[in-house]
Amino acid sequence: MVVDFLRKKYPKFVYRKYSYKIQKGNLKISFVFEIPPDIRFKPEITVKNVKRKLFAKRLTKKAFDNLIFHLGLIEIPSYWKITCSPIIDIQAGFLNSKQVKWWKDLFLKGMGQFFYENKIDWRLKSFLVIKNQAKKNNFSVFGKKLKNRYLIPFAGGRDSIFTLENLKNKKETALFLVNPNEQIRKVAEITGVAEKITVKRKIDKKLLELNEKGFLNGHTPFTALLSFLSVFCGVLFNYKNIVFSNEKSADEGNVNFLGRKINHQWAKSSEFEKMFRIYSKKYLAKKINYFSYLRKYGELEISKELIKYPQYFPFFSSCNASMKVGAKPIRWCGNCPKCLFVYASFYPFLDKDQLFKIFGNDFFKNRSLLPIMKSLTEKKKIKPFECVGTKKENQKAFYLSFKKAQKIGKIPYLLKKLKRNLKKKINPAPKIKP
Repeated sequence: MVVDFLRKKYPKFVYRKYSYKIQKGNLKISFVFEIPPDIRFKPEITVKNVKRKLFAKRLTKKAFDNLIFHLGLIEIPSYWKITCSPIIDIQAGFLNSKQVKWWKDLFLKGMGQFFYENKIDWRLKSFLVIKNQAKKNNFSVFGKKLKNRYLIPFAGGRDSIFTLENLKNKKETALFLVNPNEQIRKVAEITGVAEKITVKRKIDKKLLELNEKGFLNGHTPFTALLSFLSVFCGVLFNYKNIVFSNEKSADEGNVNFLGRKINHQWAKSSEFEKMFRIYSKKYLAKKINYFSYLRKYGELEISKELIKYPQYFPFFSSCNASMKVGAKPIRWCGNCPKCLFVYASFYPFLDKDQLFKIFGNDFFKNRSLLPIMKSLTEKKKIKPFECVGTKKENQKAFYLSFKKAQKIGKIPYLLKKLKRNLKKKINPAPKIKP
């Protein structure tokens, strides 16, 4: 197997060091990762519009270094995955034994989809060993109070719009944007929120080159990375509340593999939210308040709630096609599970003109989407590795769509192909909780 060959040839992954400087009003951070004997990466993060006087009095160098060191730790999965080296050697800073255990847990659970897609057995204790060279802890945890205001990670989709519109009139809010494209910036302007904290994350080009040469590739826990970045910026810009938009459907997995439920959305799950909240208070910032506003909501509730905000219809997007490295900006590709699911979640509640304003097409007429519809709704099919609803939510969305089309008197192709037992299913339309 390729993975066995790579693990033998590259037995160690090294987090060598980090560095940072404020240049032209921006905080530039870089990390050095090495896979001996001949692979070296230097990814970069730039936080826009940072003035030292904003945080110099509140944030000591030890606390600042600790936060940046952690940004390097959460970058590791994106680069470690190419060789799956059995040893991760942390030389850039200090971790105690409990932290080492926590990070190993994050790597193994957060990389579950990657292991599944590459057929990698991670279960042996020797599969991954995290070593820490530092004998002395030169870091400190940020312990001062933060302003009681909201920092909301925002990607221009329906989830973050829901969160923002429910919070922006209650307390002072800011949008947290990572690599925002033109599409996201348009939606951000519609929000009317003036304060925008922007981060540019730059992937080392060598990673992409090695992927093309046949080194290992696959899914990494991106929301975990956003979590560390948002806490860092919360401390930097003085925001106590870090408010994500991860709904309860994120707790459902996709497939069983080697005795474990593999969940594409694990880094959005309540399990990760809880473990990260505890870790961040203990090792990053004592006063930070990290949570998801949408944890109690279902997918159909969110779509139905968004009807209240038609100003977003011509602009927002929940398709991930344009978020991939090097991809062209596009609102809806119309060919992926996310597009079909979101369309089905809105279809029961909007008229034809409103649907066209959002999607531009009737996705239910696309015959090539039939296998995707089956994977979304049928229990025996593997749920797509996308941020979609639970099987029950998906079934309800398509059932309600079918009932609406039946009432109109014109049933599009995909809805005609629903299983008979789903067509007969009786479920009430979702109600929005107060």
